[in-house]
This record gives sequence, structure tokens and C-alpha cells, in this order.
Amino acid sequence: MERIASYDPWDHDRAVDARHELPTGGADARARVRDLLRAHAVLPGQVKLADMLLVTSELVTNAIRHGGGLVRFEADLTEDGLVLVVADRSTEPPRVFRADDGRAVGGYGWPLTCRVAAEISIRPGPGGKTIRAVVSL
Repeated sequence: MERIASYDPWDHDRAVDARHELPTGGADARARVRDLLRAHAVLPGQVKLADMLLVTSELVTNAIRHGGGLVRFEADLTEDGLVLVVADRSTEPPRVFRADDGRAVGGYGWPLTCRVAAEISIRPGPGGKTIRAVVSL
């Protein structure tokens, strides 16, 4: 299994070498997942590939936008599927944003991510949280 990038999510002072820089955004993270799949000759169907890329993009984008910044990104292939580990600096769990009348007005990606992923877990830690998601092959 190839690990794209691995960092101690709470070691913010650690120097990052150029080969293992964190993704700059959702598109960069999706490209890394595509590269991982190609490197291991894994050819998921179009729907499964779309699911993998959606979960990748949502987790990374939300860490950057709402989580105070991305501090860890891992993408691995296992027997269970694509395993994503994303950590940020916020202790707040992902949520759906609601208007005063109760209508959802944002946060649509989180329920979709939960529906698409075979497994998902959130681990709070000092200075942030880590989300682990598995999208089956």
C-alpha cells in the first residue's frame, strides 16, 4: 500500500519536505487519489470513482474552509477500499448548516459523504480532529 502523505496531525511545527506537502485543495487531493489508483492499477467503475473523489474533495475542502486548515492527509488502498485520513485544527464536528426556519442552507457534503462512505469516524484530539473514511472498491 502506498501512503501519499502522513503527518502527526498535532505536530504543526514539523518541517514538510516538498515530496509530501499537503494537498492545496480538493482538486489536488483528487489528483493524488487518481495517481494512487493508477499506481496500483485499480480501476473502479465510474460511479465508485466518483464516490471516492467526492469523499476526498469534501473532507479536504472542509478541513481547509471550516477546520482551520489541513494538517494531515493520507490516502491508502487496503482490502476494504480507499482509506482516507484527514485532520484539521478544529474540534467542531462536521455539520449541516440550517437557516432560522430549519431548512438546510449548507453542509450538504457531509451527509453525502456519510452516505457514500462504507465507514466513517471522527477522532477528536488536542488542537483538532481527525476524520477517517473508507470508500469500498
